[in-house]
Amino acid sequence: MVMENSPVEKVDIMSYAGKWYSLYSIPTFLDKHWRQTTETYVIHPDGYYAVFTTYKVDGDDKQKYIRSKLFVVKGTNNAEYKAQFLWPFKTDYWVIELAEDYSYVVVGHPENKYLFIMSRKPFLDKELLDEIIDRCHSKGYDTSRLVSQHHVKSARETSLV
Repeated sequence: MVMENSPVEKVDIMSYAGKWYSLYSIPTFLDKHWRQTTETYVIHPDGYYAVFTTYKVDGDDKQKYIRSKLFVVKGTNNAEYKAQFLWPFKTDYWVIELAEDYSYVVVGHPENKYLFIMSRKPFLDKELLDEIIDRCHSKGYDTSRLVSQHHVKSARETSLV
């Protein structure tokens, strides 16, 4: 069954804030060698999220970090954003799936270029993860390109690396 790649109906700004573990991703040029990535979204007084990302690079145990910004696209009920890692460049950031209790989120791109499966914990139940990946595949994402962030070792992880 083919599903539409589109943002969710609505995201609550306050519930979305906080720490997320990036579990699996179709990486961007910036993060293709990152592992054990976490992102903390803090609401900035100027009306955007200040995003603090921590990560490790393959072969290096030293924790690194980067700061970025996430701007809401007006009129999208907070489900579409523009991410800015380097001024003045911005890229699309769509919330394409979100747990009712904000325990996990899937961030996609309108052209299916990137995909991030994130959770409030460093793992997801294998059955739930498989269902999320299947839905992403149905939305047109090349899920064979998913890379694990290596937060928790599992049978699923070794099959995706």
